[in-house]
Amino acid sequence: MSKTLQFLPAGSNRFIVELDDLDSTIALGDALQAAKFEGVLEVVPGAVTLHVSFDPFVTTAQELYSQILALRPQVGESRCGDLVEIPMVYDGEDLAFVAGYLGWSVHELIRRHRAATFTVAFTGFAPGFAYMTCDDPDLEVPRRDSPRVRIPAGSVALAGRFCGVYPSDTPGGWQLLGTTDLPMWDVNRAQASLLKPGDRVRFVDQAAHQNAGHVEVSVEKSAHAVTGLRVVSSDRPLLFQDIGRAGNAYQGVSQSGAADLRALHHVNNLLGNEQSAVAVEVTYGGAVFEADIPLTLAVSGAPAPLTLTTTNGCVISVSNRYPVAMDAGDTLSLGVPTQGVRSYVAVRGGFVAPKILGSASTDTLAKVGPEPIIAGGVLQPSNDVCGSVCADVIEQVALPGSSDIVMLDVVMGPRTDWFTPEAIRTFCEQAWTVTPESNRVGVRLKGTSALTRECADELPSEGTSRGSIQVPRNGQPVLFLADHPLTGGYPVIAVVAEHHLSLAAQIPIGARIRFNAIAGFDPQVKETD
Repeated sequence: MSKTLQFLPAGSNRFIVELDDLDSTIALGDALQAAKFEGVLEVVPGAVTLHVSFDPFVTTAQELYSQILALRPQVGESRCGDLVEIPMVYDGEDLAFVAGYLGWSVHELIRRHRAATFTVAFTGFAPGFAYMTCDDPDLEVPRRDSPRVRIPAGSVALAGRFCGVYPSDTPGGWQLLGTTDLPMWDVNRAQASLLKPGDRVRFVDQAAHQNAGHVEVSVEKSAHAVTGLRVVSSDRPLLFQDIGRAGNAYQGVSQSGAADLRALHHVNNLLGNEQSAVAVEVTYGGAVFEADIPLTLAVSGAPAPLTLTTTNGCVISVSNRYPVAMDAGDTLSLGVPTQGVRSYVAVRGGFVAPKILGSASTDTLAKVGPEPIIAGGVLQPSNDVCGSVCADVIEQVALPGSSDIVMLDVVMGPRTDWFTPEAIRTFCEQAWTVTPESNRVGVRLKGTSALTRECADELPSEGTSRGSIQVPRNGQPVLFLADHPLTGGYPVIAVVAEHHLSLAAQIPIGARIRFNAIAGFDPQVKETD
């Protein structure tokens, strides 16, 4: 176990515990999960870190620091996982390079890889992607100098001391050894991710498993026509969203959910819905809906102009401060908002949508959740029990326009010290412009002066969160939103404060952001004994 632990602030209700090595990290992570400290919401392991999120109404960071220091994990203790055999074919593009780098023949590389036992240390990067360590210390190779734009699903690869299997087509810089037909991620399984931390893995000859393919699950489709709210037209695909799927980090899945949770809660309150009711997220307006049946609807978030057209031709301008009753045949048009980005359309009772891992949210990065909704789709109201509808009794927050400067409060850390003092000043003093490359994954920013690093090392993968401001090599920050990756490999200079996360999701292209540090970088190094 590490002799010291470093605690790094990572937002209003999160922190990172940094250790000396992977084995100590695994041991402490297992002990922390087993301890079930009150108020701990989720623990995301990294290569040498644990990213801990907690409920500030239940506990504090300082209290958790003390509880973690009191743990006495035993490094190297056997983890209680399953033994999983993964059939594979050694047909990877980098097979010859890896063999040459290690000074072996290709035959020897294959023999050693098959003979080794791998252990899942942690998950991240993508749903179902497991970082596996190896009991053969010689199986260690560098990443590629230039990442590939696309690595096919099922690719078995090495990087550093880790082995991994890509669950879906994705960019990546690992060295490819071969392929497997065994799905790493399948929502039809009881546990969608094939591998979980602690599992042991052996790679075996695929020929011996030719009959052990993936079992297709047929989904019976309803013979009844779906009625509800029909999407007549939409400038962009619409997304089902709710409060997200918290608690699935062990499968490599982040929470996702509505980008502006405050707006989601607001629209559900107007309709008397449960806070978890499913709504539809509309980006930059430009959508027209038609009711197939009588229903009650409300819109919140970015204030798109709302126009109700009744079946008798009456055209009514509608306020987003009140629920709207629609008869069959009525249409509602959402114009383009001059403030904000995302509007939320909901109906009384919420919408019916398929749930994956307990949520109907569409995660655009992880490709988890229902397909985007396009013109011609029908949004079916559910029959969930509701409270009473109400007028808006909460003063709405003014959202920014494309020419505004927005001040966002941030907590410095966890990797502020990786940047030069000048870069830290620039981060807080410079206005950063929101670029058109921004999306639900993150707000991509551009500043006149890029942020320069004090530490040029490659950061081992560690947990990130909504609001993390990651700085890639080009020095231009990315502010993570709802569909952020669970782990990242670039340093996070600061994290947006919890009370400004919804605002961050409503800053349009062209607007500028200034960061206001409400808490400085305050790392704490503690002795473990």
